[in-house]
Amino acid sequence: MGSDGGQLGVMPLEAALERARSEGLDLVEISPMASPPVCKIMDYGKFKYEEKKKAAETRRAQVKVELKEVKLRPKTEDHDYEFKVRNMRRFIEDGNKAKVVVQFRGREITHREQGTAILEDVAKDLKDVAVVEQPPRMEGRLMFMILAPTPKVAQRARELARAAVAKRTQRDEPSEPAPSKSPEKGAQDEQQTATP
Repeated sequence: MGSDGGQLGVMPLEAALERARSEGLDLVEISPMASPPVCKIMDYGKFKYEEKKKAAETRRAQVKVELKEVKLRPKTEDHDYEFKVRNMRRFIEDGNKAKVVVQFRGREITHREQGTAILEDVAKDLKDVAVVEQPPRMEGRLMFMILAPTPKVAQRARELARAAVAKRTQRDEPSEPAPSKSPEKGAQDEQQTATP
C-alpha cells in the first residue's frame, strides 16, 4: 500500500484504515485485482474534484466541429454567390464543415449540369481552405456536397482554440491581492497634492 505516492509495503487492512483515520484521509482501493490489493491513502473528495476539473479542461480544449448548410439555386446572382462563399470561407477557417446545397425548383431539375457547375465553382473558390469530403450527389430535388477544412486550416483552428482556453484559464486563476495603502501614507499623499 502507498501513502500519497510513497511505498509502505504490505500492511494489514486495520492498520491502513487506522493510519488513514489518524491523518484525516481516506483509504482508496487503486487496484483491486492485484494480489494483495493496492490501496492509497488520500483525500478522496479532493481527488474527485481535481479529476472533474481536468475533464472539464479537456472538453473545453476540444474543437467542436459544426456543419453549416448553405443553400444556392441554379440562378443565384453573382453577388449572392460571392457573399455565401465568403461566409463559408470564414466558417471553414474556424475549423467547421460546410454543406453546400443546390435546390432545384420546377423545370430546373432538367438542368442538373448547372448544379454540378455551381458546386465545382464553390470547391474551386475554396480550395485553399477546404477539401471536398463528400462529392456532389442528388437527393430528390437537392444536389449537395460537403466541404471540410484542409489539415493545415484544421490544425490552426485547434491551436487557436487551445490558446483561447489557456488565456481564459489564466484570466480565471486568482491573482495575488494588490498591496493596500496604509492610512498614514494615503493622508501624506493627499497633503502633498494639496499644497502648491
